[in-house]
Amino acid sequence: MEPADWTSEPDVEAIRAILLAAKAVDGRPEVSGSGPLPREFGGGLHLLAAGSDAPRGYLHLDLDGDSHGRQVAELVVHPEHRRQGVGTALARALAKRASAGYRVWSHGDHPGAAALAAKLGLERRRELLILHVDVEGADWPEPVLRDGVRLRTFVPGQDEAAMIAVNASAFDWHPEQGALTVEDLLEEERQGWFDPEGFFLAQDAGGEVVGFHWTKVHEPVPGRFGGEAVGEVYVVGVNPATQGGGLGRALTLAGLRHLRAKGLRQVILYVEGDNAPALAVYGKLGFTRFETDVQYGE
Repeated sequence: MEPADWTSEPDVEAIRAILLAAKAVDGRPEVSGSGPLPREFGGGLHLLAAGSDAPRGYLHLDLDGDSHGRQVAELVVHPEHRRQGVGTALARALAKRASAGYRVWSHGDHPGAAALAAKLGLERRRELLILHVDVEGADWPEPVLRDGVRLRTFVPGQDEAAMIAVNASAFDWHPEQGALTVEDLLEEERQGWFDPEGFFLAQDAGGEVVGFHWTKVHEPVPGRFGGEAVGEVYVVGVNPATQGGGLGRALTLAGLRHLRAKGLRQVILYVEGDNAPALAVYGKLGFTRFETDVQYGE
């Protein structure tokens, strides 16, 4: 099956139909029945695998790439058309179009993706772990702050630049998070899930923002997390100049306690598989490994 032509002007509803079908089976991606597509499918180039009645698969290529300059792809096959060569056709089209060093995601470490990667000579280059904790019984004490540091919630229209400055310094090594811009943050603020009351900032005695914890609440998805809403430790960032004083732990605890107060019974977070210090911290807070996302590359 030959895919159609690459385009920078996607058929949003055709893509949405594929993403929603995948979400119904896999629990991801996070896509709604209306409005813009998730940010990871924005911009760049789009490719649909045509079918007799409707597209059978979708491929997105981010031309700007991650903060290391690598182009990154998302490949989704409609559940009704898996194991029919659709994924292989899209993957071969990706290999022809993408620049050297590109990466492609496999969400959930699917064995079919591993087999396809091996067929194309791609190697496992990155693991992004999803950790999970049951809120009931979790020992999350009151945050302890250093003298002069206080926590407050994010104020839209006021705090974007300060948050992005901390984020840039805290995640200058990270392939995606380090590239976040004020414009990206403003776009996230327009999403239905955004809640400034769950976005905590740490401010020092001089009024400078030195850290943050951005939480998120995911709506229930049938078959995933028992069909319940789930909280997420979305991003925790601390200015490197202030590290070592327990601020990251304090911010994490503030967000976790907020999610518990909202009545959520489960919390997840994403962490790099080779980030041993972070894994140790989250392990002490009760988190255990739940799923793995993998990036394959040349």
